[in-house]
Amino acid sequence: MSGGISASIATSRLRAEGMGSNDHAVPFLNQNYEALRQECLETGCLFQDPSFLAEPPSLGFKELAPYSAKTRDVEWMRPTELTDDPQFILGGATRTDICQGALGDCWLLAAIASLTLNERLLHRVVPHGQSFQEDYAGIFHFQFWQFGEWVDVVIDDRLPTKDGELMFVHSAEGNEFWSALLEKAYSKLNGSYEALSGGSTTEGFEDFTGGVSEMYDLRKAPRDLYRIIGKALDRGSLLGCSIDITSAFDMESVTFKKLVKGHAYSVTGLKQVDYQGQVERLIRVRNPWGQVEWTGAWSDNSSEWDELDPTEKEDLHLQMEDGEFWMSFQEFLRQFSRLEICNLTADALSEDGLSHWNTIKFHGMWRRGSTAGGCRNHPNTFWINPQYKITLLEEDDDPEDDEVACSFLVALMQKDRRRYRGQGQDMHTIGFAIYEVRDKQYRGCQNVHLKKDFFLNHSSCARSETFINLREVSNRLRLPPGEYLIVPSTFESGKEADFVLRVFTEKQSETEELDDMISADLEDEDLISEDDVDDSFKSMFAQLAGEVDNQSVTGVVSLYSSTFFDPEITQKDGSAHLGLIEFQLLWNKIRKWLVIYREYDMDKSGSMSSYEMRLAVESAGFKLNNRLNQVLVARYAENEAIDFDNFICCLVKLEAMFSKYLFKWLMVMPYEADSILSKVTRDIPLCLYTLSV
Repeated sequence: MSGGISASIATSRLRAEGMGSNDHAVPFLNQNYEALRQECLETGCLFQDPSFLAEPPSLGFKELAPYSAKTRDVEWMRPTELTDDPQFILGGATRTDICQGALGDCWLLAAIASLTLNERLLHRVVPHGQSFQEDYAGIFHFQFWQFGEWVDVVIDDRLPTKDGELMFVHSAEGNEFWSALLEKAYSKLNGSYEALSGGSTTEGFEDFTGGVSEMYDLRKAPRDLYRIIGKALDRGSLLGCSIDITSAFDMESVTFKKLVKGHAYSVTGLKQVDYQGQVERLIRVRNPWGQVEWTGAWSDNSSEWDELDPTEKEDLHLQMEDGEFWMSFQEFLRQFSRLEICNLTADALSEDGLSHWNTIKFHGMWRRGSTAGGCRNHPNTFWINPQYKITLLEEDDDPEDDEVACSFLVALMQKDRRRYRGQGQDMHTIGFAIYEVRDKQYRGCQNVHLKKDFFLNHSSCARSETFINLREVSNRLRLPPGEYLIVPSTFESGKEADFVLRVFTEKQSETEELDDMISADLEDEDLISEDDVDDSFKSMFAQLAGEVDNQSVTGVVSLYSSTFFDPEITQKDGSAHLGLIEFQLLWNKIRKWLVIYREYDMDKSGSMSSYEMRLAVESAGFKLNNRLNQVLVARYAENEAIDFDNFICCLVKLEAMFSKYLFKWLMVMPYEADSILSKVTRDIPLCLYTLSV
């Protein structure tokens, strides 16, 4: 326990000192780039990464699995073996450095291409000072934002090749390797190269910036979208677009004007030109393949260019890279389905000018049986989801808007799902709902987790636009000042994942997690003597106690485990036995708990669901937070059901713990709860089960 406390204190101290910021990134897998590089330089050995081996498992698990057709004859080679003059970055990082290979990670490459438009951002991800010439040691590093903090990922430069050619990302020049090494570092972060196959450009955007994303359906595009895109590009935001597919057969199919369906493009520029006496709005788009370009109006060789002033035409053409093309904005809206924008900071979302946004972040988890309640379609379990309260205190300053409202943005992100792809798992379908807290009994409440009745009697006042299987769901919202409850959930109940909830507010607000405070309402035990015990109970006790002292009622019932009950509660002499009086007290408790058990066994099946158990435990006088409820479910539930003996075992153990003041440890160190309970948990004695039926 002390080790866990020390680690928590150390982590908190490091975060307070800036650990996890871009300037002080957390070493991924505790690999320190400078120390490893210096060790290689001193020994004269090129770095070989033991945590991401140059072996088949690092490639993938299905199409790129070991011994699959696509990984046959793969050879891992260093750039120094592939060319006589390898360069890390040659003449600055450009979009032509990012040509897609045999991996379906166009979403990532579109994000990298956008990153090259902002040198300051690029060098947050790709640190300066790396090369194949000066102090080369076969080791490189990159930095990514991961769920609230920046991590520094170390790799060696052995890259997968076939027939002497890079399998995956490569540069058009052939001797520039920063993009291939960046892709390898990101693959390591996510478990394998194949884990990167398929995704949303916003995922890459956010991991390169720590920003917050929003998505537009271009079939319902706002009237001022052109202005929104222009502002986003001016602020250095990253933009991506794509064409939806209607079936798997559409994936990467090419339209007759050479646009690729289900493929991630990046938006790299806007321009207004004078065309035939009218203003024509143009947009510049790039295909990360580095080829296959739009052939319609305003494409590279289209006749529209002949109508422009030659100087303007030359200027616009000179700004283009391979795989990049112009098209009219109206055609863009017709041809593409969705636009993704990653704002580098939340204040980039404000309509006019820059404003300061307050940011709060919560790390939470959905666990089967305790906090994974699913969406509102599951009214019996929805309430067990984690709950977060936001108090909006000040309305927006917008003289042109008569509505009194507060702007804020909610972004819900599920963690580490790509790493589970090798185990057959993927992104969950996630979303959130928001409820206004008007009732007097709930307003201003702290340390309370709202129960089922609240959600049955209240409708949500806002919600995520959709539940979707993306890593993050986000929405910008405007609501009147007041108290609101945010409930993040998976669409289906029982789906397990960790998540980060980020809330951005324009004005002053207060945000907190709603969770019950750990407490117990323990009744004082009655003072009784043997004269208070009726004869039928004495007879039953004598049968259980056996022939002790000539079958007198002063015999004892042996406990199967001295840790089952606290000696100070049940055994006056500290032995592992119960006398008549002690057994009577215990029996009284069992009868009381049996009434509670029957009340919350709603379907009279003989067992309780895990969420019914949470209510039953509270009815018995114990208030526990989400973390402790998760531990109890893990300890006492079988297939999310709790039978009577496990219920009694749980309550007796809780009573013992609270009476021994262990709850004080749980209150100050909730993350040590699992180790505390594991030390004191044992199976219920068979005699108690016998007495309960």
